[in-house]
Amino acid sequence: MLFSARTENGFQLVNRMSVINEETLARAVAARGHKLTRPRRAVIKVMAAAGAALTPAEIHAQAQAFYEHTGLVTVYRTLGLLADCGLVQRVHGPDDCHAYAPVAEGHAHHLVCKNCRSTIEFENCDLDKLVSALQRRTGFTISGHWLELFGYCPNCRA
Repeated sequence: MLFSARTENGFQLVNRMSVINEETLARAVAARGHKLTRPRRAVIKVMAAAGAALTPAEIHAQAQAFYEHTGLVTVYRTLGLLADCGLVQRVHGPDDCHAYAPVAEGHAHHLVCKNCRSTIEFENCDLDKLVSALQRRTGFTISGHWLELFGYCPNCRA
């Protein structure tokens, strides 16, 4: 089931009913040898409940509702851990602002409106031939990628 949600910061994502839950996120952090402190658990709670991309400031504010002593440094460190585990994805905006979104099932990328900052997730980037050619030409072993395309959404073009 697909549905779209817009957040206060202007980011919009198509949510594929991600299977990422609080327990999955907590296990991933613990498996990397990090303690599950109350501030870190607060950030995990926010990301598990997020249906759309949130900025670090928004995550910080929401995490403080769960544990008031959650610091912004903890937010950034926890987001880094979750991104390294492949459980959240950094979503860039055309104005260099960024947010973090729970990873949807499957492989997806983003269209970002340069005017209103709405962000729409899409699949099927069809980059297999390009990736293969780059690996042959450069000797790199490419293990992943993301694609963000910037332009103007239908509402802003009108």
